[in-house]
Amino acid sequence: MTTTVDRPRFVPAHGGFSLLFLGLELRRLLRNRRTLVFTLVIPPVFFAVFGLSGDLRTETVGSANVTGYVMVSMALYGAMLATTSGGAMVSIERGVGWTRQLRLTPLDPVAYVATKILVAMALGLVSVTTVFVVGALTGAHLTATAWVTCFVLAWLTSVVFAAFGLFMGYVLPSENVMQILGPGLALLAFAGGLFVPASGWFADVARVVPTWGVATIARAPIGDVTAANLGEAIVNVVVWTAVFVLGARVMFRRDTARG
Repeated sequence: MTTTVDRPRFVPAHGGFSLLFLGLELRRLLRNRRTLVFTLVIPPVFFAVFGLSGDLRTETVGSANVTGYVMVSMALYGAMLATTSGGAMVSIERGVGWTRQLRLTPLDPVAYVATKILVAMALGLVSVTTVFVVGALTGAHLTATAWVTCFVLAWLTSVVFAAFGLFMGYVLPSENVMQILGPGLALLAFAGGLFVPASGWFADVARVVPTWGVATIARAPIGDVTAANLGEAIVNVVVWTAVFVLGARVMFRRDTARG
């Protein structure tokens, strides 16, 4: 007579989240040359095109010159590109069947989503740093406090796009995810007043776009934002981040569901 013993299923601490897993994901991301081009090249080029022409160094916006204002905007745009592309890399994993392998592991969806978002945020930090260094060397002017706070806020608020990229990585096909998201981010940047400040009726529409929230918060230390707008922007970022994180969690569960 054969006796079958049911062994308790091992559940790792923190749902499977670990620094080793995080480090491996970072190394894998940094090997992607196309992603690094988006992170290190495109944002500074955009800043040079839009922020260094004419007399922008001598014109002012709040406590900054226009070059500094554009620098913050382009740093945020670079962070958006970087974090979205970092999160969307999950689509490649889906394409090669990696997520199906996760069915065999006790990895918790929250730990998986958190790891992907942290990796994307690391890439966003590199992008923001690159644009700020170029701005500092080419005539951007901000107050000492604004240099620090704009840098930190441009990076931290981009978490909404790390979650956005992760969510869209589950929704879109792997072969053309960034071909869709790239133009989509540009449209969101225009719609949210990141490139050109929204005015008139369009300003009311822009308030519901996630780029409006992050742009308003990141540029707040320059002094061109009212307290009411800042409060609305914080709500905007919190709500959109929650929507995308929950959406990514649901899609991960569905993608790795045991049939």
